[in-house]
Amino acid sequence: MAQKVQIHCINKTDRQNPHERIQYVGGVNLDGTRWKMLLSNAIQSIKDNKYSFFVNVAGRPVDVIIARHTGYEYFKTANDGEQPNNLLSLPECP
Repeated sequence: MAQKVQIHCINKTDRQNPHERIQYVGGVNLDGTRWKMLLSNAIQSIKDNKYSFFVNVAGRPVDVIIARHTGYEYFKTANDGEQPNNLLSLPECP
């Protein structure tokens, strides 16, 4: 069973396309240390059933899913429309 992990921050590229803007996702481990993962590795970890990700939106956990746009895989939250707004609104990872 996949380990549930909260995404607290992202790192964006300078691209304007919302489907290609997130390069890294990151968060905080239970011991307080930080983690950061390439988006492509995070996507693969979902496919491998290693991790499932979520973000906190207005105090509620919202699942992060893999979406596809013009052949490009990206992350978005389950309640987002086509653009990954909940993720793009997260702060930049240190």
